[in-house]
Amino acid sequence: MRKLKLQIQLTIDGFIAGTSGEMDWMTMDWSEDLKEYVRKLTDPVDTILLGKNLAQGFIPYWTEAYHNPEKIEEGAKILFETPKIVFTKTLTPADPEVSSWQNTRLSSGPLKETLHTLKKANGGDMIVYGGGQFVSSLIKEKLIDELHLFINPAIIGQGMQIFQDIHAKQNFKLLDSNQFECGIMVLTYKPI
Repeated sequence: MRKLKLQIQLTIDGFIAGTSGEMDWMTMDWSEDLKEYVRKLTDPVDTILLGKNLAQGFIPYWTEAYHNPEKIEEGAKILFETPKIVFTKTLTPADPEVSSWQNTRLSSGPLKETLHTLKKANGGDMIVYGGGQFVSSLIKEKLIDELHLFINPAIIGQGMQIFQDIHAKQNFKLLDSNQFECGIMVLTYKPI
């Protein structure tokens, strides 16, 4: 069965963005050891899952990075070329922004059933990178198989969370913890 991994940036106090979506607290200058960790994490991945809100910034950003050699970033090729599924109730393939999204399809079906079908299909692992509401829904429905929490050395006091809609206890087992030269700590958990 395919595995769904979460890779998400967090502050020490558990926020994924500021109250207006600010991400200026993130450590952007990753050390080589963290880059290597991400390469190993994403190597078996052949599908990226995104919520609508994140997709609207993620897909255009990585498309531009892929097509602009002066602005190319490590990982742009993988993030552009890997097939993506955007979960949305409002976007359609006819929307102008969607029609420009290469390697992307939309899903508007029930989240739990759709994810169970995707997990049973042939293929490599899947990864989700964020989007507060989308990730919160995945966690709430117990659909994520591994949480890779990238803890950045910053506290912002308030902002967007991924655990705000969780109303029932969930237990996890720590699989690994890694400290990287750039100051990011990655905690890896699996549900039990």
